[in-house]
Amino acid sequence: MGLPPPGLWLKRLWVLFQVALHVAIGKVLLTLFPRRVKQNILAMGEKTGMTRNPRFSHENWIPTFFSAQYFWFILKVRWQRLEDMTEQGGLAPNCPVVCLSGERCSIWDFMQGQTLRLIEDFGSIADFLIIYIEEAHASDGWAFKNNVDIKSHRNLQDRLQAARLLLDRSPQCPVVVDTMKDQSSSCYAALPERLYVLQEGRILYKPARLLGPWDFPSKNTGVGCHFLLPRIFPT
Repeated sequence: MGLPPPGLWLKRLWVLFQVALHVAIGKVLLTLFPRRVKQNILAMGEKTGMTRNPRFSHENWIPTFFSAQYFWFILKVRWQRLEDMTEQGGLAPNCPVVCLSGERCSIWDFMQGQTLRLIEDFGSIADFLIIYIEEAHASDGWAFKNNVDIKSHRNLQDRLQAARLLLDRSPQCPVVVDTMKDQSSSCYAALPERLYVLQEGRILYKPARLLGPWDFPSKNTGVGCHFLLPRIFPT
């Protein structure tokens, strides 16, 4: 692979400036007006469902904001978003993934008529797939307190072992992991978490914004980030 085009480098520099300014201002405001800033973060958490997560009190995650780890994580998410390869109505990238058995397959393999059900309301019209990508809140990165202790995945076995923790929470659908080249995460701009609807190999629905702690009020799995790729059957 060659170097990114000059236009992408300029966009990355602009995003770098934006994120650095955001973190610097946030840190200053948190130091000068801690109560007001915490109230604003809690209001955001209430809107997205973060404060309703029984696993975390606000003291588990608010103090992690505007840290160096926070900066690098947000920068990575924003940079990845610049290279989003998907568009609604376009072909869904058929990225390679790895089953927890170690067998290699691809995303489209799960759109071939499997009838595993996630919930009764949608089980008759959709199949669901969770792709476990890199750890969003690794214990050696932007970590929350009172979370599952999972370090950044250094190899495929680390990722497979972490994904098996998700099985303990009975996801009721197939779980695979991204390759260590993070191909699915990159193609679908999935970090930290994203939801897609695929039909016959095309993207039927793509959220306007990234899902995750700020846009997806789901229960935190405690094992990092993942995204769902439902297959909708013709009606």
